Amino acid sequence: MKAYLLKNNGSPEVLRIYDLPEPMPGEGEVQVSLQYIGLNYAEILSRKGLYGWAPERPYVPGMEGAGTISRVGEGVNPDRIGQTVMVGTQFGCYAEKVVIPAQQALPIIPAYSMEENAAFAVNYMTAWVSLMEMARLRKEETVLITAAAGGVGSAAVQLSVRLGCRVIGLAGSEQKLQMVRDLGAEAAYNYREKKYEERIKTEYGGVDVILELIGGAVYRKNLNLLHPFGRMVIAGFASLDLKKWNPVSWYKTWRDIPRVSVVQLAMKSQGVLATHLGYLLDEPERMRRIFSDLTSFVSRHNIKPVVGKIFSFDQLPEAHAFIESRKSTGKVLVRVK
Repeated sequence: MKAYLLKNNGSPEVLRIYDLPEPMPGEGEVQVSLQYIGLNYAEILSRKGLYGWAPERPYVPGMEGAGTISRVGEGVNPDRIGQTVMVGTQFGCYAEKVVIPAQQALPIIPAYSMEENAAFAVNYMTAWVSLMEMARLRKEETVLITAAAGGVGSAAVQLSVRLGCRVIGLAGSEQKLQMVRDLGAEAAYNYREKKYEERIKTEYGGVDVILELIGGAVYRKNLNLLHPFGRMVIAGFASLDLKKWNPVSWYKTWRDIPRVSVVQLAMKSQGVLATHLGYLLDEPERMRRIFSDLTSFVSRHNIKPVVGKIFSFDQLPEAHAFIESRKSTGKVLVRVK
């Protein structure tokens, strides 16, 4: 079996293809032959050695994909062989085949293509948990979404628009801003502009909910935009750029980690929350309930993922570099076969 085995941390070039033994499912597990892999920024951090949830090296990275169940372990209904599924896991998807607990082989959405199914699980569940489960977003509220042209951001824009909210998106180029508008956002601002937050304050007076995916100076500016009873959910940290060989980057990374004063929040009755989807792997009942609520919503509102670019399997390191370049939009996929 061909797979990317991460032996050392570093630049995209450390990702190399190896011939590894085919993983076999044990009790309660299934083997999935993958057709597409969905890439996530957390995997870039893992490659750099900056992601605390990554397993000990060497390991095969990759948190999601879509494919067909090819084998089942003891205790799993053999009728599941041949089912087309989404895969959500901690690692293992940068490969032709992956073995996961049976409950982590999620049913596909029939109206989606295989590419769209591979682009769905992590991004949309992150956006849904952040906005609906944690921020308790309500119709007609004003929501600000950072990195709004990316995988999680574009999902959040779609969900918030269909819920009936006023949606403001932040992105870093005119092309991305136009994409955010095309997804239904009422307004889009370039977060690279020095005083974008003053424009939002002038035109909207502030916001009720913020989905924060960037960190650093953007986080600090956005926190000042929250209304009383406003909620910010931190679900990413795209500005993280720690380089182990560069002490200057250590200070910048430490400075840019989102921080908050409880006293400051109390003055306006505001909340800052943070989320990480990994905990759901240990709570299958909660995961099924959230996944069911989410898929019902997207089906009812005809929401489909934005697939930005698809790379071939041997181009996976180039796909990592593309995401890091900040040029990507929507979900970046890798075609396995």
